[in-house]
Amino acid sequence: MTLRRRFKRLIIWLTGLGFAGALLIAAFTGLYLIPRLPDVESLRDYHLQTPLRVLTRDGKLISEFGEQRRMPLRFDQVPDDYINALLSAEDDNFYNHYGVDPKGLLRAAVRMLQAGGRIQGGGSTITMQVARNYLLTLEQTFSRKFNEILLAFQIEQELSKEQILEMYFNKMFMGHRAYGIEAAAQVYYGRHIWELSLAEQAMMAGLYKAPSRYNPISNPDRAKIRRDWILGRMLELEYIDQARYETAIAAPITARFHSLAPETQASYVAEMVRQELFDNFPIEDVYTGGYRVYTTIDSRLQDAAQYAVQKGLLAYDRRHGFRGVEQQLDPNLTAEEAERILNRIPVLGPLQPAIVRSIDEERQTAQLLLRYGEKAEIRYSDMEWIRPRITIDNLGAKPKLITDILQIGDQIRIRKAYGESNLWFLSQVPDAQGAMVALDPKDGAIISLVGGFEYLHSKFNRATQALRQPGSSFKPFIYSAALEQEFTAASLINDAPVVFNDKSLEDSWRPENYSGKFFGPTRLR
Repeated sequence: MTLRRRFKRLIIWLTGLGFAGALLIAAFTGLYLIPRLPDVESLRDYHLQTPLRVLTRDGKLISEFGEQRRMPLRFDQVPDDYINALLSAEDDNFYNHYGVDPKGLLRAAVRMLQAGGRIQGGGSTITMQVARNYLLTLEQTFSRKFNEILLAFQIEQELSKEQILEMYFNKMFMGHRAYGIEAAAQVYYGRHIWELSLAEQAMMAGLYKAPSRYNPISNPDRAKIRRDWILGRMLELEYIDQARYETAIAAPITARFHSLAPETQASYVAEMVRQELFDNFPIEDVYTGGYRVYTTIDSRLQDAAQYAVQKGLLAYDRRHGFRGVEQQLDPNLTAEEAERILNRIPVLGPLQPAIVRSIDEERQTAQLLLRYGEKAEIRYSDMEWIRPRITIDNLGAKPKLITDILQIGDQIRIRKAYGESNLWFLSQVPDAQGAMVALDPKDGAIISLVGGFEYLHSKFNRATQALRQPGSSFKPFIYSAALEQEFTAASLINDAPVVFNDKSLEDSWRPENYSGKFFGPTRLR
């Protein structure tokens, strides 16, 4: 047999062996793997973990509870720039493949070989990432990757490209407990995704690869490199023109952490709702079931009640003197060190934490640093109330200079003047507390409730937990009952001692007037 014939037979034998191997793999896949894969059909009715949201009766947000902060969007709510930025960063061939991109898998295989056989990640299309995040675990194994590929093919057959992208937008983790692009836009920029600039949307699209590594708050330089690369890819793929590219590239990093901003201040009400749900629903569902609880609270009246309680307590506290600064810090702190300290101190109602950075003795003013690098100034002329407290009823002499009150490095509390935007006053967290409840006389519904000066300062709800004696506030009910019994303002009541003997009491009870005197026959009025 000639060498040529032997070589030909070898080729035929290897080809046959390859076909046989392919048939065996196909048979193994069809008979063993596919029946054990999760049901792709379930994605048509998927449920995302969505936090509990407590709202007023007019739909204003009071609070949100949940480990995952998520605000699902429909595909048509997502701007084209963001979609293009995402495709440029994650899967530029998305609309052309059927779930798997062979070129991407080949690149991932090369990286794996270069890493000595260790799986390095990458090569996954958006569809494969949807399969992994909705139906599989995140372990890096060959079997999971193979299952991911099979599921991606099935997903492409069951769902449209728009449905796949919508699932991707709403599921992926993007840092700071934010899941999905709308929650992330609120966290990093405090705005809706459709309100962001091209540069900001490209920054958001860069988070998918590694939310910690490319976090624009903690790693702004690295995040900018990622953003600029995505913008370059968008230009290369002709999603944007040169002018838009240059404008976006020049944009500064403006991301900073934004906590969820309630639309009305009713934290004590939110906690009451949360406890009520815990008593009536499985605990694991309360934070993830997407409950939207509408209360009887009227947002306008609630804000008015909160304002009245806080303003009243601050006014009462001012009349009882100044207790001093909250803490004395190193006067040589850098601005960055001072800002880090301030960012850890909570805002309490209208009271902002601030650090004295300099004092102008000629103008008698103090220059302050606030949270997130903001600045303010307060004047000695606005400190008429500042007198040191000796006892609750006795105050010391008024300080003569601003330096008698403040020193560089003092951490204090300030508040804006009511109705003013740029005028700040020195203040302090009040020692006294208060509460307020307003009911709708038609049906008894609670339309406003304030349990204290500020929930973050004290979570004790004085409106429902204090159990105080009603005192004179109960008199309207007594008078109403008397009028129903045909008493009049001229009716005579004998104001004389009354003694109650009750076995449940340790001693007899003899109530008396505040003055300790009794006045005999007295008209009801």
